[in-house]
Amino acid sequence: MYPAPAVVASAYDEDGKADACTLAFATMCSHHPPAVMIAINSTLKRKTLKSILHSGEFCLAFGSVEQVCEVDYLGIESGYRQDKLSKIGFTHEKAQKVNAPLINEFKLSLECRVMHIAEVGSHTQITGEIVNVQAEEDILDEKGGIIFEKVNPIAYDDMTHSYFRLGEKIGDAFKMGLKFRK
Repeated sequence: MYPAPAVVASAYDEDGKADACTLAFATMCSHHPPAVMIAINSTLKRKTLKSILHSGEFCLAFGSVEQVCEVDYLGIESGYRQDKLSKIGFTHEKAQKVNAPLINEFKLSLECRVMHIAEVGSHTQITGEIVNVQAEEDILDEKGGIIFEKVNPIAYDDMTHSYFRLGEKIGDAFKMGLKFRK
């Protein structure tokens, strides 16, 4: 399944310390209520997974192509060994609607409350209700909508373990196929 977004999940641990990890398994899974599904490898010791399960809340951020080194680092280093956010010079503050760290350097973040947890093979699958969206003004249009190109998100190919920049818009969804309805 690709391209997959390379997103960063963040949560506070039981001591109130912020941690974050990069995920390639993330997608929208409901419009009403708005919800995302993430999956974190549970066969390896993942501090961020433990923190999300403890707190029941998390933020999901979309790094830009310009932040690919930092996003990659957050996925390869262990929060048990290193304060990863400090190591890369990233700062955080408490999110507005959930008790989770909002990483200031990312232009787009979703504040989520855990709705459902399931063990699926090697991963723990977490469904989070999106209770707030934090977006910097420079990625918003005049109506407050997110301009995808300005987010400049990172795509990940799990087969080749490669990051990619997404391409240009090629058409409008739910309109291009209407010609076949005639």
